[in-house]
This record gives sequence, structure tokens and C-alpha cells, in this order.
Amino acid sequence: MSETVGDYLLRRLREWDVEQVFAYPGDGINGIVAAFGKADDQPRFVQARHEEMAAFEAVGYAKFSGHVGVCMATSGPGAIHLLNGLYDAKLDHVPVVAIVGQTARSAMGGSYQQEVDLQPLFKDVASEYLVEVNVAEQLPNALDRAIRTALAKRAPTALIIPADLQEQPYTAPKHAFKQVPSSPPGFPHPVVIPPEDELARAAEVLDAGEKVAILVGQGARNAAAEVREIAELTGAGVAKALLGKDVLPDDLPYVTGSIGLLGTRPSYEMMRDCDTLLIVGSNFPYSQFLPEFGQARAVQIDIDGSMIGMRYPTEVNLVGEAKGTLRALMPMVQRKDDRRWREKIEKNVASWWDTVEQQAMVDADPVNPMRVVHELSKRIPEDAIVTADSGSSTNWYARNLRIRGRMRGSLSGTLATMGPGVPYAIGAKFACPDRPVIALVGDGAMQMNGMAELLTIRRYRHLWSDPRLVVCVFHNNDLNQVTWELRSMGGAPKFEESQSLPEFSYAEFARSLGFEAAAVDEPDQLGPAWERALSADRPALLDVRCDPEVPPIPPHATFEQIKSTTEAMLKGDRDAWHILVEGLKTKAQELLPNR
Repeated sequence: MSETVGDYLLRRLREWDVEQVFAYPGDGINGIVAAFGKADDQPRFVQARHEEMAAFEAVGYAKFSGHVGVCMATSGPGAIHLLNGLYDAKLDHVPVVAIVGQTARSAMGGSYQQEVDLQPLFKDVASEYLVEVNVAEQLPNALDRAIRTALAKRAPTALIIPADLQEQPYTAPKHAFKQVPSSPPGFPHPVVIPPEDELARAAEVLDAGEKVAILVGQGARNAAAEVREIAELTGAGVAKALLGKDVLPDDLPYVTGSIGLLGTRPSYEMMRDCDTLLIVGSNFPYSQFLPEFGQARAVQIDIDGSMIGMRYPTEVNLVGEAKGTLRALMPMVQRKDDRRWREKIEKNVASWWDTVEQQAMVDADPVNPMRVVHELSKRIPEDAIVTADSGSSTNWYARNLRIRGRMRGSLSGTLATMGPGVPYAIGAKFACPDRPVIALVGDGAMQMNGMAELLTIRRYRHLWSDPRLVVCVFHNNDLNQVTWELRSMGGAPKFEESQSLPEFSYAEFARSLGFEAAAVDEPDQLGPAWERALSADRPALLDVRCDPEVPPIPPHATFEQIKSTTEAMLKGDRDAWHILVEGLKTKAQELLPNR
């Protein structure tokens, strides 16, 4: 039997060391699905419950493995479903390749069933590389370029393969006019370092400062040791953008934690008071949480020259890879002997963690959601991977989870879409099957798509050498983040018809699938429940009844936000008194001495 285009596609993916393709079948990719069968499922076809989840799983895999993630869907509706996950990859700079089917070439342009014009559809999300393969000889170069571009640009790319072509015999490109060959799979990772004179200018700025602050993002992940060293030289504190939460551990006394709306008071105070700012591998967009314009001299390091100097008026912009650039910069930087700035930061950090613990222990009805993550932090293995969803639970991931050891963590940082928490966790388990994974998910995201993906976990759990995948559901029957945004930004009370969620037992559902499961409705049950879940010999789910009225008050809440929330309560928010009580109890932990 001759090799088909579908057969060759899988052979080439194997040569690229692609071990799994996150996908959902359909007749637009029948030729490729048949090739999986002939290839003894190598690479593995990982069947998600929905194409959007397949894309999220590919994103999660790529984030935690460092390799390209591959997802696949049929033509028309399947291809459309991929888009949200691919936009998540685009905005968070994650290498993902989407392989999508298309109607047969003979039917194109004929308004055929499930025919969608896919090139305009994918033109924005796969702007770095998008191609429709119409003859077999195109395929090697197209696939290789899609993978290399995804890795080089840290972006999603897309390959469209018509259904009839997938079943045609494969013929290699020839040494001939208008034939384009390719090279053996492989991708060199270049180390880009700025010129010496620019490094010297950056060193001069850092040396002149007396109060240096460092902001790191996910681009600094491979440079953790170098960030620590430059922080020691300059006496700086280090704040972390949310996608860079796992760059440095939180047990370093000068790490101030997250920054921004979901950030910490020490990060806010450090940016408020610093006179020098070093940004490493971050495109943090909220300039209002950086120093006032004109207050601080600033240096930025980023591999992407198109994204540099656009969030703060930076004096020196170093286009380069973080690790290599910092290594070249550090010999030029003088060590600061005056440690008063560093000591102030460390004092603020220590006080903040005391505050966070006290806030987590405040009584609520029934469980304080902060305590959920606080109790996890005390027990989480140092090699764990944590995925977070978008919603009010993201606040507690950002502020209350203390990164230690080799822990990794991520979420939909820039798109901030609902729903990736559980599929990210699945992707993480395929990336690191020997490490425990914890997903922190609100009940809104769980009802949206997380529940169905529990079936995917059950189906593939036997492949993971460490069986622990724990899904923690913050169960408050409220689309809580939007509820609080209505109150604090719009001055509007909670609108029950849009915000309230139907009641459901996530623990019973998980138990029916063979999960270790616990329903928690008392705060003292949390610690033992986490211990059981983290020691289980199977996937686990915690269904925690949380108080929806514990406010995610930023430590730097503005007068306008407080005023809007108060106005919302006065307009008839049915939980107004409970909100007021919980807000006062929580904020008091920051303001009162000897808590």
C-alpha cells in the first residue's frame, strides 16, 4: 500500500518528536484519522471532548513542556471551534500548530456542506504562518515551516489540508522549477545578545539608582538564576507579572509577588517608591501599576523588539534573550552596599504574608475562598504544576499561592478567557506525566466546559506515571468575577439572571467517574481534603462551597472602586450587608496592628 499524504503527515510529525496531537475527529480529516490507525496511534491521537478544549490542551502542553503543541480539527465547525484556544496561544506567545481539514478541492467555492473560507478565518490568529496545502509536494515544506515559525515566533500557525488530498498518494518535492524542498526536522535556539555599548548604558542607569525595582514576566523563566544575581547586585525587589509567577519562588524575602489588579501591596509600594525600573521578559500592560511617568529611569530586556519600550518610557531598550543578556550585563553593574531599600522591601513582604494568612483565616459563609489556596500552599509538592482559570478564583491563585521549589504555574494571561484551567491541566500531564498537577477552577468555568473534560482525564489517566491530577472547584453558584466588576466598575448591583449558576454536585459527578472526590463545606475540612487529594492513587476533585461575598479587594483599591461598590449596594444588591461585613473583616487584616 502506497504512503498517503495523511501517512506522510504523521511520519513527519514523528520525525519532529511530536508525541501527541490534541484533536477531535470529523470527516474533513478522515484521511488523517485513518493514517493514525495505520500508524498504530503514533503520535497519539488525544481525543478531547470539544475542539476548543483540544486547542487549550495543546497550549497547556506547550507552556509546560517548552515544545510545540499540536491540535487538529475537521473543516468548518471544527476549525471554528479551535479559534479561542489559538487566540490564547497568540496572546500569551505560545508555539502551537493547528492542522485543519477542508472540503474536497473539487467542491471548493460551491457552498458545499461545512465549507468555510478558512484562510480569512485564520488570517489573524495564525498571522505568522498560514497555508493551504493543495498538492502533496507542498506538504514537507509547509509543515516544517509551520513548526519552525511557531517555535521561532512563539505563536500559533495553521495548516489547512483538503479532505481529498489527505487520501492521495504522497509524492516528495522534486529538484525542479517551482518545487520547494525542506530540510530535516530540527530547530536551533539562537541566543541573541545586545551590543556592548547598549549594555553599558543599561548598567549606568542601574548603577545610578538608589531604589531599584525589577519586574519579571514569562520571558525571564530561563533566567531565574540571573534575575536573582542582578537583584542581589542592585539591592532590588522583584515583582512578577502573572504569567511570570513561577519565575522565582515566593520564599525569597525580596520577591514581592504579583503586580496589578490581582497583585500584592508590596509590589504596589515598590513601584510607587522606586527610582529605577528593570523590566525582564514582560509585556505587562497596566502602566498605572508601574512608577509614575518621570519618576523612574527604566531599562527593558525583551527578545521581541516589536514589543519593547511600549509599556513605560524606558531609557534603554535591550533586545535580547533574557539569560544571555543578563549574563553579559552583570559584570558591568556595581554592587550596591546600601541595603536600606532592600531591607524595607523585605519588611513589607514579610508583613504582607502575615496579612495574607490572617485574611485567609477570616470566617466566611461557609468557606473563605482565600483559605482554599492558603491550605493548598502549606501542602503542595515542590514539583507541582498549577493551572488557574479566569474568574474570582484567579485572585487567590495570584495572591495566596506561594511558589516554592520547581513549581510551575500558568493561566490564560492576556486573553483571560474562561475555561482553560482543566484542559491546561490535561496538557500539563502529557507534558510532565511524572509530576502532580492541580487545576484551580471556578464553578462557572467548570460548568462551561471543565466537567466534560473530566471524561478526558479518566480516559488517559493510565498514561501518567504520577496519577495525581487534582481539580479544585470554587463552588459559589455565582459568576463571581463579573459580579464584582459590575459592583466596582459600573456601580451596579448583582443581576441574578445573568450571574447566578444552577446548583450541581461536582463531587458526585467526579465520584461517578472514579475520581477521589470530596465535598467541603467547613473550613476545617480543607486541610485534610487537600491531603487526601494530594496522596490519592487516582485523579481527584475538591468541591468547595465558597462564600461569593468575600471581596477580591486590591490592596491598592481606589476611592472610585470603593465608591462604585457602595453605590451598587445602595441600589439594591440583595447581599449588601454580608458584602459590607466580609469586606470590612478582610480589609481590617491589612489595617489593624497586632492582628
